[in-house]
Amino acid sequence: MHMVTLTKGVPDFREGKVSFDEDGHLERGKTPTVMNPNDKIALKAALQTKVRQGGTVSLMSMGPPGYKEVLQEGMEDVYADDLYLLSDREMGAADTWATAMTIATGIDQLEEEPDLIFAGFKTADGETGHTGPQTNWCIDINEDLTDRPIITHVISLEIDDEEETVRAKRLVEGDISEIETVEADLPAFIVTDPEFEPSYRKADHRLKYKDLREETQERAENLDLDEDVTVWNHEDLNLDPDFIGLDGSPTIVSGVDPIPKGPSEREATMIDPDDEAGMESVFEELNQYAAGD
Repeated sequence: MHMVTLTKGVPDFREGKVSFDEDGHLERGKTPTVMNPNDKIALKAALQTKVRQGGTVSLMSMGPPGYKEVLQEGMEDVYADDLYLLSDREMGAADTWATAMTIATGIDQLEEEPDLIFAGFKTADGETGHTGPQTNWCIDINEDLTDRPIITHVISLEIDDEEETVRAKRLVEGDISEIETVEADLPAFIVTDPEFEPSYRKADHRLKYKDLREETQERAENLDLDEDVTVWNHEDLNLDPDFIGLDGSPTIVSGVDPIPKGPSEREATMIDPDDEAGMESVFEELNQYAAGD
């Protein structure tokens, strides 16, 4: 079984150092980057499937060269077998549609068609939730409109190797929260919900998880970002610059209002753990709250 997990770097808003150009576009190369939190959920789903069914996992991202470190982080989390970065200036400032077109073409470029593609619910910098479903639609366009099912808001899944199907529970939110169970043929596209929790009920699954962790974390530590990450630019993917990046993005940003990091208004007193008098004062200060006052 071959799986592809999509991941993305997002601005580290905690640092308060998000950089925009004069047109309001995010300058990712000048902004601290972390892995999109919801992508970590998709990584967990791919890892669960790899442990239970076997196979290989490819990680793919689109972004500047610095995203190689995001892929390395993803390898440590999902124990991936290979890493792909779609990157050049022509892809920059893409909206969700241009991003989906590029990623779908990258998936189509892989030597082996994936049985499962995993994506996170949404990104911390966009919040649209469009890229996963749009990518699936673009893959179908690239494959002459073949019918690849997509299941969203997935909170658990099981694979039937013999029947070549995926059975998933998905969260349905309306006036009340409901869970529905759906079944689809492979290959399929899975968008995980933040409520997804991996499950390793069998002893052999837990042992395999342990072996994969030790093997791949060592590989990730020794990863050569220049040699071990496959980088494709728009020419490698045979993409027309007019249909990707900023030029291929129908979304128009009318304006951006960055929110500066608020100054800290609290004073902190540093206490050395070996300072008995200082630690006693900490205990006395907290004890009143422990008593319910």
